[in-house]
Amino acid sequence: MSNTLRCGLTLGVLAVMLAGCGPDRPRRVPVSGRVLIDGEPITMGYVRVVPDDARPAVGEIQPDGSFRLHTFDEGDGCVTGTHRVAVIAREVLNPSELRWLAPKKYHLIETSGLTVTIDGPTDDLEIPLTWDGGQPFVERFESEGDIDPAET
Repeated sequence: MSNTLRCGLTLGVLAVMLAGCGPDRPRRVPVSGRVLIDGEPITMGYVRVVPDDARPAVGEIQPDGSFRLHTFDEGDGCVTGTHRVAVIAREVLNPSELRWLAPKKYHLIETSGLTVTIDGPTDDLEIPLTWDGGQPFVERFESEGDIDPAET
């Protein structure tokens, strides 16, 4: 391969990599808040806010139930609009057990039934969940190694 071709390919790859890093990113606003279940804070997990036409925003839930969303960079927030929400609140106890800290329905945007409206910057977004009479539970799997956190 010639040096000219190699240089051209390298510049092309760099251009593609940098394309998502510039001013073409959608406008985002700072968003933070709390996740509560039956009025009490969820103590760990993640909030995932999924716009229809933009990159999802994610925030880690802290022990006091608080979270701060980021889309591209830490704390950069979320695009405005009304978006579907998932709350992933579970703890891996060992290779064959998970403790669910919120009902499983909340961990997928397709089943959570949750939405939020982001009109502008906010630090008091509340995401209320309910057990509907249930409580945290341990899910056991048939054999060790069955838990793939990327799939649950």
